Amino acid sequence: MALHSRQLLQRFDGRLVMVGFGCIGQGVLPLLLRHLELEPDRLLVLSPDPAGQVIAEAQGVRFLRMALEPDNYREQLDPLLGAGDFLLNLSVGVSTQALLAFCRARDVLYLDTCIEPWPGGYTDPRRTLSQRSNHALREAALALRRPGGDAPTALLTHGANPGLVSHLVKQALLNLAADSGQAPPAPATREGWAALAAQLGVRCIHIAERDTQQSSRRKVDDEFVNTWSIAGFIGEACQPAELGWGTHEKGLPPDGRHHESGCQAAIYLRRPGAATQVRSWTPSGPTLGYLITHGESISMSDYFTLGPASQPRYRPTVLYAYQPCDDAVLSLRELAARNWQPQRHGRLLLDDIIRGRDDLGLLLLGHGSQAYWFGSRLSIEQARELSPHNNATSLQVTAAVLAGVVWVMRNPRRGILEPDELPYAELLELARPYLGEVTGIYSNWNPLQGRERLVAEVLDRDDPWQFVNFRA
Repeated sequence: MALHSRQLLQRFDGRLVMVGFGCIGQGVLPLLLRHLELEPDRLLVLSPDPAGQVIAEAQGVRFLRMALEPDNYREQLDPLLGAGDFLLNLSVGVSTQALLAFCRARDVLYLDTCIEPWPGGYTDPRRTLSQRSNHALREAALALRRPGGDAPTALLTHGANPGLVSHLVKQALLNLAADSGQAPPAPATREGWAALAAQLGVRCIHIAERDTQQSSRRKVDDEFVNTWSIAGFIGEACQPAELGWGTHEKGLPPDGRHHESGCQAAIYLRRPGAATQVRSWTPSGPTLGYLITHGESISMSDYFTLGPASQPRYRPTVLYAYQPCDDAVLSLRELAARNWQPQRHGRLLLDDIIRGRDDLGLLLLGHGSQAYWFGSRLSIEQARELSPHNNATSLQVTAAVLAGVVWVMRNPRRGILEPDELPYAELLELARPYLGEVTGIYSNWNPLQGRERLVAEVLDRDDPWQFVNFRA
């Protein structure tokens, strides 16, 4: 199915308001106009930054320069959205919880790619690290669910990751089962998926991503360079590292802490994700990524839990191991050297990219002697051929946003949902034509490979967490 040939996927008679128009907003707009039966004059972009206004208006879409804040968002959105309309939230620093409540009260459909607080929510010194975590943000958003689910559909965190990876992991588990001589039907329940993962012996799931895209112009001092949102990445990088914590783990890292309430599926570390490196693997080879806090690390670990939350029989460790492009790595090192004070300048890599690709997938560990990676391998050349205003990283996100928007429009009365709760095959089919090569690869790599030599030659034997090696 070649969706990039302008195949219409869904008719939508309401208005669609997009909040935020950075890298992802600009990249998803041509996909929405290509695949939705929706006139451009019924689509509106709201953003405090005028940088993308020319791009929106060139496609016939109205652009309003507007900042949503705690004391004005209701007044600003009220005349723009009514029953049956759609709010697509691609912003940074706008409260997800506030927008969810607004949309539910007005019977408005909703989708976002990340659960966000109002500005300052990640750094408020009056709140504990646990209260500022993605775990806490997720719990607060899910607390708005209504019993029975009869409410306008609100799909949380449906970008590439979180989002797409929750569908990829289910396909990866079925592939693994088939390759081991089993042929089970796709489970129909959450418990069935968790039982399959447990039966296969999966102990650890890495969302393993490596971005090798390179620009014709290298990073300079006092500049943060990245292939997607600058503000979004800096915000994630400075948050405490978080990860789902498996039942096979023997003990916490020295600075690891459990949350006092909620699903109990995750822990956090008392250090930023950008100060925590983790060994992983993608088809490009072994990586030393950053353990960046992401919602899927929590929701996926929770979803694959068997037994009560406080004493589960099975739960995998789930973490995001991210090796961004080389200039973004240098940007993170400079950010840390500045004691986490952002650089004065930011540069998003797009038209100046000359080579590279983004490998984004799931690495399943503990099921046998080999690791199994399954995911999307998308090159910059493929991304440019498939859609304008995208690079390889952004297109993996915008493809998942498109898929999520279509699914919500087709299923408008399902209440608040997470990606793990959606029909994985349908969402993968919608996104797949924009994902480049979707493939599964086995590797004999494991996170402890060469550990003994490294400890003997380099590391302090008494500090095994200098490089994080979560047990497979």
